Amino acid sequence: MQIRSGRAVSSASPTPALDSLDTNIMDILRTNGRVTNQEIAERLSVTAATVSARLQKMEEARVMRVVAVTDFRAHGYDVIIALGVKVQGRSVDDVGRDLAGLPEVLSVNIMNGEHDIELLVALHDFSEVQDFLFDHIAAIEGVMHIASGIAVDIVKFEFNVVPL
Repeated sequence: MQIRSGRAVSSASPTPALDSLDTNIMDILRTNGRVTNQEIAERLSVTAATVSARLQKMEEARVMRVVAVTDFRAHGYDVIIALGVKVQGRSVDDVGRDLAGLPEVLSVNIMNGEHDIELLVALHDFSEVQDFLFDHIAAIEGVMHIASGIAVDIVKFEFNVVPL
């Protein structure tokens, strides 16, 4: 499991200040997302009730969320592709929503730069690449150009939005 920190919060409800206990709880969960509240409490010399209350407070304030992150290879995905997509004749948001509907697509980002949209895609093996690009991505109305790059190694893979 990983902790996903950070979310834009309106000025009407400011983000609560996190103290060292909060950040220590998140650090422990980053290392082992299956650790119990009791184990966290023992490591931090507080009660399990305190840990539970802190976790609930942080989740309700949307400053963190505990989520499961799966390993690509454990599910048979051996090819990770980064795609840049240029859009024409249709709104970028609509094309992005269509791309997000493809099960192989892990993330869709609307960009300001060389590409209108950037994707991260997972495939089982290289034999799927050509069909996926031509039959799935290029077939979506509004996709004008696709630039692809295949990941040869993953140096860092984290879903922590904000480093603490």
